[in-house]
Amino acid sequence: MELRQQFAKIIGEQYVLTGDDMAPYLREWRDRYQGRAAMVLRPANTAQISQIMALANQTSTPIVPQGGNTGLVGGQIPFEQGCEVVLSLTRLNHIRSVDPVGHNMVLEAGVTLADAQKIAIDNDRLFPLSLAAEGSCQIGGNLASNAGGVNVLAYGNMRELCLGLEVVLADGRIWNGLRALKKDNTGYDLRDLFIGSEGTLGIITAAVLKLFPRPREQASAFVGVNSLEDLGTLYTLASQSAGGQLTAFEVMPRLGLEFVVRHAPGARDPLEAAHKWYALLEISTLGGQGEANALMTSLLEQAFEKNVVSDAALPSSLEQRAAIWALRERMSEAQKPEGGSIKHDISVPINAIPDFINTANKAVSELVADCRPCPFGHWGDGNIHYNISQPVGMDKQVFLDQWEQVSKLVHGIVMSFNGSISAEHGIGRLKREMLRDVKDPVELDLMRSIKQTLDPKGILNPGKLL
Repeated sequence: MELRQQFAKIIGEQYVLTGDDMAPYLREWRDRYQGRAAMVLRPANTAQISQIMALANQTSTPIVPQGGNTGLVGGQIPFEQGCEVVLSLTRLNHIRSVDPVGHNMVLEAGVTLADAQKIAIDNDRLFPLSLAAEGSCQIGGNLASNAGGVNVLAYGNMRELCLGLEVVLADGRIWNGLRALKKDNTGYDLRDLFIGSEGTLGIITAAVLKLFPRPREQASAFVGVNSLEDLGTLYTLASQSAGGQLTAFEVMPRLGLEFVVRHAPGARDPLEAAHKWYALLEISTLGGQGEANALMTSLLEQAFEKNVVSDAALPSSLEQRAAIWALRERMSEAQKPEGGSIKHDISVPINAIPDFINTANKAVSELVADCRPCPFGHWGDGNIHYNISQPVGMDKQVFLDQWEQVSKLVHGIVMSFNGSISAEHGIGRLKREMLRDVKDPVELDLMRSIKQTLDPKGILNPGKLL
C-alpha cells in the first residue's frame, strides 16, 4: 500500500495534505526558509501520532514536527528535498485537566499560548509565559524550543514552567510522564531531555504546566534613560525595590522606538523628548490597595533622585498599558519594512550587557558601514535580541548576503563575554553549524549519543540542531 494511503488510514483522508494546501506549513513568517514536503499530516490525538511514528520508523520516513510555525531559526520547516513529512500538532488542542488548588493544568501540545493564558485566567490563576507570537504559537512548540519571553525574570522559561510531559518516541512508543509532582527523585529527569530538543528526540503531545496566583495589581512604566549604564543602574534599583514582584524589565534603543512609531498603526512615543534608551518595567502584586503603584512610584522617585531616569510615563488605564506594551511587542515586525535585518538571539551575564552592546555596535559598524544596530530585549535575564538593520539605500540582498560574516563576528563577541548564541529561539537550521564552534566537544558528543539512542534511524526532524 502507498505510504500516503497508510497514513490516511490512520488519521483520515482529509487530514493528509499533498497539494497547494501544504503551503502555510512550508514557509516561516520571515521568509528566510521555505521547504518542500511529501505531505502534511494533521493527526487528532496521541494514539494517532504513535501509529504515525511506528509506520515512519518502519519505513524510515523523516518526520518534521510542527506547532504554530512561529519559530525563528527554521527548526519547524522541512528541507528542500521534498521527502520529509510535516506532522502538524494543531488538532491536539484539548484541555485534559485543570487543578487550581494544585496550581497546574494538563494541556495538549496544539493549544495556543494565548488560550493557555486564558484557561489559567478563567480559573483565577496565571500562566506567565508571554511573548509576541502568543496568539499563534503552541504549547508543544514552546516546550520544544524552551521558550522564554518577557516574564522569565520572575517566573522562568518553559523548562521551569513544566512539571511533566507526554512524548511519542521515534519508534511510536508513548512515554507517559504527566506527573504533577514538584518532588520526584526517581532517576534521570527525562522531561528535561525533551524540553528544548526541537523535536529531534521525540514529539511532545501533552504537558503538565505550572499555574501561579493571579496578580491583583500590575503597575507599568515606560522610562527614558540616556545610557546603557543608566539602564543597568535602574535594573539594580528595581530589583532591590520590588524583588520578585518585578515581573518585567524590557529595553529598546531610540532607533527601535522610531521603527515602531513609523510602521505600527496607532503607535506613538509616550514621552515628550527623545532618549537614547528606553525601559519598560512592570511590577505585579498579589495584594490590592495600590501596592503595585506605590512600589513603582517609590522606585521612580529613587531613580529620578539619582539622575538615572530622564522621563517616565505611567499608564492610568488598561488601554494605555496595552499601548506601551505594544511598542515592545511590535519591535520585530517593525524592522521588516526597514529592509534586511540580520538577527541574533543571544544572552550574556547581566552585568556585561552594556559592554557587550557597545563592543558589538562598534564592531558591526566597522564591518558594515552605516548599518543600524537595534539591540532590544529582556535585560533582566541577560537575553538581548541583537538585530542589525541594513544601511539606508543598500540593496537588501547585498546586506543579507553578509549574514554569516556578521553573525560570526557578533557570536565571537558573545562568547568572549561567556554568553550563549541562542537564548530562547533554539538552534534549528540557522545555527546548526555555529553550534560546533561554541559547544564543548564532549558536550556535543554526549548530545549525539542521546540522539542516537532515542532516534537511531535519524527520522525525527533530521538536519536540525545537530
